[in-house]
Amino acid sequence: MRLSDFKALTFDVYGTLIDWESGMIAGLKPLTDKLETELSRDKILQAHAIYESAAQAQTPQKIYSRILPIVYKRLAEEWNISVDWDECLTYSHSVEHWPAFEDSAASLQYLKQHFKLVVLSNIDNDSFAHSNKKLQVEFDAAYTAEDVGSYKPDPRNFQYMIENLPRIGVAKEQILHTAESMFHDHAPANQFGLANCWIYRRHDKQGFGATMHPGDMPKYDFVFNSMAELAEAHQKELAG
Repeated sequence: MRLSDFKALTFDVYGTLIDWESGMIAGLKPLTDKLETELSRDKILQAHAIYESAAQAQTPQKIYSRILPIVYKRLAEEWNISVDWDECLTYSHSVEHWPAFEDSAASLQYLKQHFKLVVLSNIDNDSFAHSNKKLQVEFDAAYTAEDVGSYKPDPRNFQYMIENLPRIGVAKEQILHTAESMFHDHAPANQFGLANCWIYRRHDKQGFGATMHPGDMPKYDFVFNSMAELAEAHQKELAG
């Protein structure tokens, strides 16, 4: 199997292209500054993952920017910190400030020359518009949780993508699903028989950070520690 065998790269965005963990830590600072006992970065992210995943499963009709205030409120309760709803709502706008990984834009611009690029994300459309500006590339399609009415790892999100991609000339077997999250992306990609590429952004860290533990580790066809490594591997294929 070669990268050049595929026609489309379908991307998770947050954690893969956008550094959502750094964005979360920055957005939560007004809350974590009030902690009596300091928590590690990963402890904060793990707590965030629990409440985010629960809110997405229980209220899939809520768009992501309306999930975040609930997560903020639950974290404040767990940490015994008093907050008002306005502070929770402020966190709902934090996505627009989440940074892109340094290699994302250039890698996407290179890959755009060789693949169709597609988004499959748990985001809402307004929030993604802010992130897309940072990524500096025009995606061929963007399928969001707001479009589908559910959140990954719900299979409906992948089914929606697979059903819509033929309209832009991409068959299921031509997809390489490219993502960091084992829980949100690689487990359901395995269920649908999609070829998959793990962008292992957390290769130098323990645990799963801002995503839930996937249970049994999903299988993957390619693994790279960054988008730059993916682009470089494709260049080497073409040169070889």
